[in-house]
Amino acid sequence: MYANAVLSALSQVSMTGALAATAVVVLGVGGLVGASTALRGVSIRVRGTVAGLAVATSACIAVAVWSALRPLPPQLSVQSCLGIAVGLFGVFAAAVCLLRPRGRGRVALAFATATALLACGAGVVNEDLGTFPTLGAVIGHRAPPGALATDFAAVPGPQAAVQTGDPVASVWRRPLRSTRDGMLTHVEIPGAVSGFASRPALLYLPPAYLDSPRAMLPVLVLVAGNPGKPDDWLTLGALAETVTAFAAEHDGLAPVVVVPDALGATDALPLCLDSQLGNVDTYLARDVPDWIAGHLQVDNDPEHRAIGGFSYGGTCSVQLAVRHPDVYPTFVDISGQDEPSLGDHASTVAATFGGDESAFAAVNARDLLAVTSMPQLAGVFVSGSGDEEYRPQQQRMFAAARSAGMNVRYYELPGGHSPQVWGPALARELDWVAERTGLLAQ
Repeated sequence: MYANAVLSALSQVSMTGALAATAVVVLGVGGLVGASTALRGVSIRVRGTVAGLAVATSACIAVAVWSALRPLPPQLSVQSCLGIAVGLFGVFAAAVCLLRPRGRGRVALAFATATALLACGAGVVNEDLGTFPTLGAVIGHRAPPGALATDFAAVPGPQAAVQTGDPVASVWRRPLRSTRDGMLTHVEIPGAVSGFASRPALLYLPPAYLDSPRAMLPVLVLVAGNPGKPDDWLTLGALAETVTAFAAEHDGLAPVVVVPDALGATDALPLCLDSQLGNVDTYLARDVPDWIAGHLQVDNDPEHRAIGGFSYGGTCSVQLAVRHPDVYPTFVDISGQDEPSLGDHASTVAATFGGDESAFAAVNARDLLAVTSMPQLAGVFVSGSGDEEYRPQQQRMFAAARSAGMNVRYYELPGGHSPQVWGPALARELDWVAERTGLLAQ
């Protein structure tokens, strides 16, 4: 128990921010001093070769990552490439040190140099990408976020006594014997109508759902990015921390959150359409709401349902809202695109509809918004201020939505196409979602 407490404490140590930046600088300075010592007596030409090789290898890695993850924009910025180059420089300098005639402490110096500069480089990359926000994310341990992981079979079934109102918060009275924590679990949501073969979905049930009498809560459907999986909303979108904090602030109330799989496989890209790539649109618009209605005791009024997502999931959210305003009248599009894409328009239309432009336009949100008024929809578009690829696309979608009469907002948060934007965007918009879906007073 003590060991778990220590791990939980360590898991909260931030890997970004001022303290982490200071550590990166210290490691970098120490590593460069070590490299200078390791390369003492080595010609300028060899030193230049070591540095050049590090930079060239870093550039090759950036190109390889970009090629592997297309159609996503380049994932490694200049800052990340610099961090990789610093780490590689440490490795190459250590190798040169070990190849020279051995002296006292040569192995230790090489190891210390490589370790310091690798750690420095990793810190620079992480500060840019935000992949590991805490030490716990690095060591694979997450502190309990106030949501207990359990099997769906352990979730309490339907209750005769419920608390319902509009808004729910106006009538909610938390029982004396109440549940302190929410619940995280995984569930199978079959493609009964669509035939789409999905992986298990992630489900969050707030404390008010687990109490008796139960609150009749609205539902927020979230979609993750590509490549990815539903649990990316935990690791990249800080979902557990966000909904836990929200529930704590609102006496156990929070939306029930369902994160279905809209990919089918980590690196698949079926797009949120009914097309030759699969019936993801029907899966999200029919199968998922049907499963929710049949397996969860929630407020099933479509007006009290919202959809959101980041990156690929953001694109899905606005596409689903526009095509199915009666199912998802509220959406949160974080870092999405202006149309479903496999890299370019022509290849996307060819893969989805055999090159039929009219068939694609008939289901593409931006084309639909150009000819349809949709004042019944409300949404928000969020982009990273440094997201050079997706930010202009978000701005185009915002303009199209506003022209169609939607109640929409657009703003930017510091960061690129990364978790530095996705988690904070959800945290910022959860109150608005709760108001739109009848949980809180507007």
